[in-house]
Amino acid sequence: MVKETVVEVEGLRKHYPPDVKAVDGIDFEIHAGEVFSLLGPNGAGKTTTVEILEGLRNPTAGQIRVLGAVVPKDYARIRKRVGVLPQNFDPFDRLKARETVVYWAGLFERSLQKKEVDGVLRTVGLTARADALAMHLSGGEKRRLGIAMALVGEPELVFLDEPTTGLDPHGRRELWQVIRDLQKAGRTVLLTTHYLDEAEQLANRVAIMHKGKIVAQGTVEELLEKAGAGRWIVLSRPGEGAWEAVQRLGLPCRREDHGIAVHVLDIRRLRPVLGELTALDVDLGEIATRRDSLEEVFLKLVGARLEEGEIRA
Repeated sequence: MVKETVVEVEGLRKHYPPDVKAVDGIDFEIHAGEVFSLLGPNGAGKTTTVEILEGLRNPTAGQIRVLGAVVPKDYARIRKRVGVLPQNFDPFDRLKARETVVYWAGLFERSLQKKEVDGVLRTVGLTARADALAMHLSGGEKRRLGIAMALVGEPELVFLDEPTTGLDPHGRRELWQVIRDLQKAGRTVLLTTHYLDEAEQLANRVAIMHKGKIVAQGTVEELLEKAGAGRWIVLSRPGEGAWEAVQRLGLPCRREDHGIAVHVLDIRRLRPVLGELTALDVDLGEIATRRDSLEEVFLKLVGARLEEGEIRA
């Protein structure tokens, strides 16, 4: 079954004089009903890309279609079909959450009934805070209010630019559920993030950006396969001599906090390697397995780790 394409990007470039290449020739497409993530460090070109798709910036070169419209030339034709949560969103402090939604709807020439406002706030989990001033909302609640504002036009496509930056773990997971609910409701979501676990948890497909380029894209499983990723056998709190014994087997391994991790590239080797380990005459501690993550993929593709939006050697 051929999936409907709602965003098509070919050869997109955005250069600034004298020689800054914010976006340097990228191609991708987004299918209807999926969560598509642009993943990368700060300065990778994610926000510039999204702002071009939103009609806020003109590209230096490239062909861009959003919901069938050529962007930025025909963006006005689809403006009401798109919802936007910008990276540096900040609500109107002295408006209540309910009032904020009503005001924002007015900018889209929509007059919302109370039950419609209640529905939007319920979608983002703000029913209990509907009459709270925005200035009294938590960071996570403000981000959810921003998503509510993005939804007032009942958009088919929602742009969420770094929506969980600065939130605590609880706030991040609450917002994750909102994003999952948007997808369940049939909306398409373009999510930019520098959190590897966020992209892994939410996105149907991921495009990894680095220095203005897309270095890899696909489903998480496809990216793991392309990067030659595999599984890890994790030995937690092994006994004395376990590290030396595992090393003597010649298996690719590394020390981790309170344990040892043995890498198995070919899943078919998992059972034989487990057999070799359990045959050792040492205390291996607790044994578990885990698959490689996007962190491993990023490390192999870029040669560095991605931590809190920054590249770390």
